[in-house]
Amino acid sequence: VRELAYALTKTLGNVITELTSNTGVFRRLESIVTPPITTMPENKHLHFRSSSIKIPPFFPIHNHRRQHHNRRPLPLFADLNLSISSILNSSKHPITQFISYINKFQASTQKLPKLSNPFHSKKQPPLCSTSLALIRGDEEVGEVTQSSKSHPVSRHDDERVLISEVLVRNKDGEELERKDLEEEAMAALKTCRPNSALTVQEVQEDVHRIIGSGYFSTCMPVAVDTRDGIRLVFEVEPNQDFQGLVCEGANVLPTKFVEDAFRDGYGKIVNIRRLDEVINSINGWYMERGLFGLVSGIEILSGGIIRLQVSEAEVNNISVRFLRRTGEQTTGKTRPETILRQLNTKKGQVYSMLQAKRDVDTLLAMGIMEDVSIVPQPAGDSGKVDLTINAVERVSGGISAGGGISSGITSGPLAGLIGSCALYHRNLFGRNQKINLSLERGQIDSIFRINYTDPWIEGDDKRTSRAIMIQNSRTPGTLVHGNQPNNSNLTIGRITAGIEYSRPFRPKWSGTAGLIFQRAGARDEKGNPIIRDFHSSPLTASGNIHDDMVLGKLESVYTGSSDPSSSMLVVNMEQGLPVWSDWLVFNRVTSRARKGLVIGPACLNLSLSGGHVVGNFPPHEAFPIGGTNSVRGYEEGAIGSGRSYAVGCGEISFPLVGPVEGAMFADYGTDLGSGSTVPGDPAGARLKPGSGYGYGVGMRVASPLGPLRLEYAFSDQGTGRFHFAVGQRN
Repeated sequence: VRELAYALTKTLGNVITELTSNTGVFRRLESIVTPPITTMPENKHLHFRSSSIKIPPFFPIHNHRRQHHNRRPLPLFADLNLSISSILNSSKHPITQFISYINKFQASTQKLPKLSNPFHSKKQPPLCSTSLALIRGDEEVGEVTQSSKSHPVSRHDDERVLISEVLVRNKDGEELERKDLEEEAMAALKTCRPNSALTVQEVQEDVHRIIGSGYFSTCMPVAVDTRDGIRLVFEVEPNQDFQGLVCEGANVLPTKFVEDAFRDGYGKIVNIRRLDEVINSINGWYMERGLFGLVSGIEILSGGIIRLQVSEAEVNNISVRFLRRTGEQTTGKTRPETILRQLNTKKGQVYSMLQAKRDVDTLLAMGIMEDVSIVPQPAGDSGKVDLTINAVERVSGGISAGGGISSGITSGPLAGLIGSCALYHRNLFGRNQKINLSLERGQIDSIFRINYTDPWIEGDDKRTSRAIMIQNSRTPGTLVHGNQPNNSNLTIGRITAGIEYSRPFRPKWSGTAGLIFQRAGARDEKGNPIIRDFHSSPLTASGNIHDDMVLGKLESVYTGSSDPSSSMLVVNMEQGLPVWSDWLVFNRVTSRARKGLVIGPACLNLSLSGGHVVGNFPPHEAFPIGGTNSVRGYEEGAIGSGRSYAVGCGEISFPLVGPVEGAMFADYGTDLGSGSTVPGDPAGARLKPGSGYGYGVGMRVASPLGPLRLEYAFSDQGTGRFHFAVGQRN
């Protein structure tokens, strides 16, 4: 039987040889046996050969190990998730394409678009496409790619060849030194199995899968005719072991980040899939920070050294363009240098979209711009960007009118209502300098004020601002000296002039230093000066009809974000300077702190304030306790007035409907037993308790002016009271 089978096989081989010598291609043999069996004849003049896609020089991916038998090496990357085929098919610089992508989605830098990789578009075919060609030994060998439509063997793609054995060998046809790599290659095969009939397309796909495993730089399928049938050998060349890294062009990318990304692969064979993950993580680092940067090239040098090329888009030039509301270009009133010095984005820095958004917010906070956008454009083919600031200016000057509520008046049909008007110019000389003349008038209150502000002194690099103020005011004295007979009103008149300098000195921290002159005195409702109230308590510290003082002021402010859970801290100190012998000398220190905690849909706000005065000070400058911004449930100043004080508050707010919130709160305040140390003891003369607490509920309505607060509170005396205010508690 064995001899008969051998003779039959030899006879069939001779028949197939005769057929192939005439046609030069394989023919399907039918009707030899039943059922039909597809066999493979001897193919001494036929062999398999792989071909590769050429990668343009922009994305240099090479393997510098020598290739044997003059075979063309396959590119390193089988399929990068970067989808960089859009780059390879373009001659533009990668940063230029990146900018073009961003501009499509960035209608205005006031709205920062969601950052995503622009190269993660529709998945492209693998870069390391490999095809098989059936050719005769005397025919010309040409490159055939998977993407080529003029495939010279396309008519044979459906022809199946019986494979008796499948092996993985090195480029010299020998077994691989590392069995684990051989197992990886065999595990990658899907259709190429022993005793299976394969098409050219199926072999090609398995070549892709071997390359796609990431461990091999080349894969050459070779068909060998043996006595037992066709043996399919995949000759592979493993990647080198990773021995070092050279990173070029990464100016802002932290060295530690790159080292940590490659650390796990040191001493191991380079895996392209793992390398792809590292590239994505590096590109993700840039994306998360809004930076214009990406990995633009990578190659494996001899000795297992990986060379990583990073492209970062530096800012080249920054220009300002003024526009009308209609979008037409116009001449602006603001000096360009006034705008440019506000930017934290500088020439030579890597362009950051997040920083650009903060710069837009800074420009809008100047108060002279109606709309601002920053548009990046490629600076030629240099890989840098030019920034254009499109600015729409607001009207510089005008007249305004409004109204408000004063907390110092607690009785009367129009208690606390005040009206105001102002004449202003917000952009003097095109330098963002501001001047404001305002008048406020109420039932008793009156304030006339002239303010001049230079938000950034020219020539200063620390963002120092300057403010000059002159003010003449008259405010109710009921906070300290209330309960006058016949409901007569006592007012405190002040003439104030001062200058202050402010500047940020740390992130979220700012400081202020100033010098203030003040002349203050008390007057009755007819405007006559008085030095004592109804209870014979002195109204001035010097005994004269007015007190003069020069105060040196220092203040430090910490402000968190606008998030409800942010924090705030203000520390203020004023020191009276002995310029003249009869001028007041005292020291006053105050502090305020607030902290928010988010608890599910609700928000818990805790606040604490306190102060202390040392020295000879006017009684009307004592700390009043009680009222809307102190302890609710009490009238303004009804708990006491002291040389020291402390007030604490806890409040829980929760959403109700739309912009309306509900609130529950509790307040406590005390003069720390210092009421009697105030000159004349005005609190003791009016039998104020010195400490007390209140609790209640309220509603908040969001508005452009701040939250509108309507509250009802009970005091520990058992009385209830409504409170209305605009803005956050002081």
